[in-house]
Amino acid sequence: MQSEVIIETRSLTKVYRDFWGRQKVQALKALDLEIRRGEIFGLLGPNGSGKTTTMKLLLGLLFPTSGKALLFGRDATDVSKNERIGYLPEESYLYRFLNAEETLDFYGRLFNMSPKVRRQRVAHLINLVGLDLAKRRQLKEYSKGMTRRIGLAQALINDPELILLDEPTSGLDPIGTRNMKDLILDLRDQGKTIVMCSHLLADVQDVCDRIGILYQGELQELGRVDSLLEIQDVTEFRASGLSKEAEAEIRQVVEKHQGKLLGIGHPTSTLEELFLNIIAESEAHPGRRVRSGEGAGDGS
Repeated sequence: MQSEVIIETRSLTKVYRDFWGRQKVQALKALDLEIRRGEIFGLLGPNGSGKTTTMKLLLGLLFPTSGKALLFGRDATDVSKNERIGYLPEESYLYRFLNAEETLDFYGRLFNMSPKVRRQRVAHLINLVGLDLAKRRQLKEYSKGMTRRIGLAQALINDPELILLDEPTSGLDPIGTRNMKDLILDLRDQGKTIVMCSHLLADVQDVCDRIGILYQGELQELGRVDSLLEIQDVTEFRASGLSKEAEAEIRQVVEKHQGKLLGIGHPTSTLEELFLNIIAESEAHPGRRVRSGEGAGDGS
């Protein structure tokens, strides 16, 4: 049985217009997506490809020109859905003169949490993002990486089912980046659904189950990361204990020479190489969807 669809977009389109109502730019063109409960979905694309517009449409901060965006089966403009969502923007807008405890307590009040629940959530989240030693320092003294971590804690204050992350590892050092990726994976293991935008393709490759690549407002590629990165026209063999003569043979010869077959499969590319190839193909053939991966509705 397929898991519940958390996000669904149907021909979602956004056109920005000038003062006179004339079309200025078509930021998003007929986006069709399904994102299911418990998966980490990566939204990739160069600047101006429509990633931020998509995020804002999902949050209900923008209204679509045409098409629909549904979250939990409700229209994205329905504000009641927001109590089930956590959002980390690319730039966290937090009160600089509050400390970490005061910041999280403030956001807990916005969700009408009781004092006891707020205290528990604040302590848990500060520990979760590794800010115990800085929890009473004002945010104006925080580094960019520390600000990113308290921003994530703020996004989790309401224990959301759906978490939208815009550049979650921006400003983090290698250890902080690894911790952030481990935290995202742990949230997925708790059954939460995560949508993340990132320019750091290695981070997306490490944590995402599926990705969608946007270019000039159009969905160019969609599918599971492992499937998209396989080089289908090349087969790779790994074996041990074979003589040099046996190495020149193929499958059946492995057993003939008493070798141990360690694996047969397709070698993989990198997400960076896939991304650049998709963009180059899109520039060479404007308007053509590459879409060599899985279909939009396949959440397997």
